[in-house]
Amino acid sequence: MKKLGVLGGMGPAASAEFMLRLTSLTPAQRDQDHIPTILWSDPRVPDRSTSILNGDSLPLPCLKDGIKGLQTAGCDHIVIPCNTAHFWYDELIKLGTPIIHIVDSVADALREINAIDKPIGVLGTRGTIELGLYQKHLRKLGWSCIIPSSREMDIMIQPAINMIKSNRIDEAYKPLITVIDSLITQGAKAIVLGCTEIPLAIRDTHYQGVFLVNSIDSLAKAAIKQFDRN
Repeated sequence: MKKLGVLGGMGPAASAEFMLRLTSLTPAQRDQDHIPTILWSDPRVPDRSTSILNGDSLPLPCLKDGIKGLQTAGCDHIVIPCNTAHFWYDELIKLGTPIIHIVDSVADALREINAIDKPIGVLGTRGTIELGLYQKHLRKLGWSCIIPSSREMDIMIQPAINMIKSNRIDEAYKPLITVIDSLITQGAKAIVLGCTEIPLAIRDTHYQGVFLVNSIDSLAKAAIKQFDRN
C-alpha cells in the first residue's frame, strides 16, 4: 500500500495543521478511505530562514535524515509543509523519493480560482521572500508577484510568524492582515499565504473580495490528487 510521508516539525503546529487539513479535505466515507501517512516531526531542524540569510545549509542534514526516515518507513511520496525548507528541494529530491513541491501546489490553486495572468501578493518568511521562492517560480508560469516591503517584513510579518511559533496566534492576525491590505492596495488580485504558520492565524479564504491561497491546503490537495492517480 502506498504511503505519504510528511517531513514536518517546521514548525510543529503547521505540521499538525497539515495533518488535520489532509484528513478534512480527503473525500472519505470511512477510516480506510484515508491516505496512509507517516509524520516525521522534528522541531530540532535549524531555522531555515536564518540559514538562507546567512548563506549556510545547517538544516540540510536534518532534512535528509527526515527523508531517509520516511523512506525506511515505506513512504513513496513526500510533502514538506514548510515553504522555506524548499530552498533545499533540489538536494532532497536526489535521495530518490518524489517530493510534491509546495509552490507547484499553490500554482494549481491559483489556476483553480482563475487567477491566471493576475498580480499575486506573496507573504512568507524573510528567507522565502529574499530567496524569491514564489516570485521566480510563478513568474515563469506567467504571474507577476507583489511582495511586502523590507519594513513590513521587519515590523509585521516576521514578528507575527514568531508569535505563531510561540502559540500567540491571536496576536498575529492584526499585523498580517495589515500587510494583506497593503498588497491589495498595490493591486494584488490574490494573496498567497506562503508560510505554513500564517494560515494558523489567517483562517479566511477571502478578504476584501480577494482570494487568500493557503499553502497548507494547496499542498494537502496536491497530495490527495497524487494518491487518487495511484
